[in-house]
Amino acid sequence: MLTITFYLFIVIVAIQLFYYLVIFGKFAYSKTQKSNPKRIPVSVIVCAKNEEKNVVRFIPILAEQDYPDFEIVLIDDASSDETLELFEGFEKQYPNIKLVKVENNEAFWGNKKFALTLGIKAARKEYLLFTDADCYPTSKDWIKDMTSQFTLQKTIVLGYGKYEKIANSFLNKIIRFETMLTAVQYFSWAKAGHPYMGVGRNLAYKKEEFFNVNGFIDHMKIRSGDDDLFINQAATAKNTTICYTPDSFTYSEPKKTFKEWFTQKRRHVSTASFYKPFDKSQLAVFYLSQLLFLILPIVLLAFRFQWIIVLGLIGFRYLFAWLTLGFSAGKLKEKDVMYWFPIIEITLVFTQLNIFLSNIFSKPVHWK
Repeated sequence: MLTITFYLFIVIVAIQLFYYLVIFGKFAYSKTQKSNPKRIPVSVIVCAKNEEKNVVRFIPILAEQDYPDFEIVLIDDASSDETLELFEGFEKQYPNIKLVKVENNEAFWGNKKFALTLGIKAARKEYLLFTDADCYPTSKDWIKDMTSQFTLQKTIVLGYGKYEKIANSFLNKIIRFETMLTAVQYFSWAKAGHPYMGVGRNLAYKKEEFFNVNGFIDHMKIRSGDDDLFINQAATAKNTTICYTPDSFTYSEPKKTFKEWFTQKRRHVSTASFYKPFDKSQLAVFYLSQLLFLILPIVLLAFRFQWIIVLGLIGFRYLFAWLTLGFSAGKLKEKDVMYWFPIIEITLVFTQLNIFLSNIFSKPVHWK
């Protein structure tokens, strides 16, 4: 039995090295990306439901973007707070803001995808750039950098949505590491020709891509997934690219408690079960290999079975994982989380196991 466990551990290490060196290396070791401004007309789309505190802070930042031709489409999804009133004020204040008011519909009650569909249809520009109401760009060149990656063939651009740093918070480091790792995964697979997801905090595509797949109709009843399920359906090797220039990032305020973050991640993970079979498989293999990489050596070392080789394989894997994620963190301006890499990884792997088991027995909470 120990011999079988030993050889299984070797296979697991090989799988991990394949992901980190062959797949994730496509992003980690790629050249620094340059911006090539296109100056194409853009509609920035923001959907909000009960976000009065955030829109007061962030909509003016969007309105001050340094870009020659853009509009902002603000979608109020039947808010019960002062969001709509604030949006109406912004519409009067800024000539390039267009307001879309969504009333609750019995068939699509509280469905963000329905609200986004109305906003997309109302957008006057052919190129759409999405962010959330609780997000803000890192610079006035956000629109310029995100749209700079569009070409005649590349009509979907996957961006990076960062979370703000909170000093002396281990939870914040976990959140930011997990966000970075997720970005490394979807950036790398996109570069490998298998784009499978994007994040609504920072995502752009041409309007025709939305209508080519009939919008969200195929997954309208799934409450989440206006970003990743859409990309999973619409993105291909030919039409999808990535943007990771520092000025293209957006920031969001992270959760302050583990319970809030855990609930958020349950919602995100539940959507992945609707991905294409290949995408579900590659994600499952990566996570399972992470889990077994932590469990199997404990068994082997407990019995001192080939312990020198086991320790060597552990060190070998951690070296290349650290290098790959370190280079990726440098590109995404998240270097500080790598100082805690082994501890955060172990915490995250078992947290994800808890999320998976929790989702089996109960449904996560979705759009407000």
